[in-house]
Amino acid sequence: YLNASWNSSQEKNIKKKIVLTAIFLILIWILGFYLYTTYTNIEISESEYKTQKTLSTEEEQTVETIEENSTKIADIIEETTQSVVGISKLKSAGSSIFGTSNEEELGLGTGIIITEDGYILSNEHVTGEKYSKCYITLEDGKKYTGTVMWSDESVDLSITKIDAKNLKYVTLGDSDKIRVGETVYAIGNPIGFEFRRTVTSGIISAKNRSIKLEEGEKQTYMSDLIQTDATINPGNSGGPLITPSGEVIGINTVKISSAEGIGFAIPINVVKNVIESFKNTGNFEQATMGIYAYDKEVIPYLNSGLSFEDGIYVAQITKGGPASNTELKEGDIILSIDENKLSTMNDLREYIYTKKPGDTVNLKITRGKINKQITITLGKKER
Repeated sequence: YLNASWNSSQEKNIKKKIVLTAIFLILIWILGFYLYTTYTNIEISESEYKTQKTLSTEEEQTVETIEENSTKIADIIEETTQSVVGISKLKSAGSSIFGTSNEEELGLGTGIIITEDGYILSNEHVTGEKYSKCYITLEDGKKYTGTVMWSDESVDLSITKIDAKNLKYVTLGDSDKIRVGETVYAIGNPIGFEFRRTVTSGIISAKNRSIKLEEGEKQTYMSDLIQTDATINPGNSGGPLITPSGEVIGINTVKISSAEGIGFAIPINVVKNVIESFKNTGNFEQATMGIYAYDKEVIPYLNSGLSFEDGIYVAQITKGGPASNTELKEGDIILSIDENKLSTMNDLREYIYTKKPGDTVNLKITRGKINKQITITLGKKER
């Protein structure tokens, strides 16, 4: 009896397990069917599931932009070089100064065409002083004898005239708006024929730099210069320092020979009024106050005990000059001229270049604790 009862109980348990397993499998099947029908009917909208290689696309656009900008800059530089000329103080026996002679033999330098009728801007130390002769070779190889129509030793600039028409000339920029770190390009004729119209690139390293030049026993100072690390070599003097848009913002002049990557250019704004006068009238009569003055950047070279924030320091008054018979004295600090504040020597030069001999100017000066107003009648600078 007991054995029969145990067998009956075991049989019931087996049937129960079979039923539970069947129910579990049915539920699994139902759940699987539900999931399958649900997800196969989901519609994926394009806006929710759109593949896009964002990084790759941006890189491709950046590369294209760089290539476009590079091509544009190359075109601008190529166009600008058409207005760059070679200048020599000595006449070459060949058809061009760009011959086999080297820079030392010919005194080779650079200049830029500033008007279509043959006015050329360069350094005075390249072309020589006013009324002297120099020899010009254009980009197309044509050679001319040039006459220096204007020069100013204090800024080492000159303007030479050649008998030519319909020349391609440069575009002048605004050197007052330049910023440290901006890209610039220097163009010039370093060394000689093999490297004519060399282009170097760099940045504006600093503004309003002052340097001391020593030639034999003579010491001079150049102030308010643009410092750049664009390579400037012998022969680059007088060439343009340009922006990526092709505007000339400076004239290359000197480099520091004891260091790499330190060159200087004269800001173009200082000579704009002179250029406009030659362009409009074919002439320029330079007025002068008859003084030598320096801004605060040069003072450490002269007198370490002197300090001032604004104005320019009168270091010397030319004997017999316009200022010699006035109340102006050496050691005075000129704060303004005709109410125009002065911070640098270029401020004074730019303003004087707008005046004519015989014009009067009113100076506000300080002498220790004394402030004075002084009127000076400008004279004519002959050389």
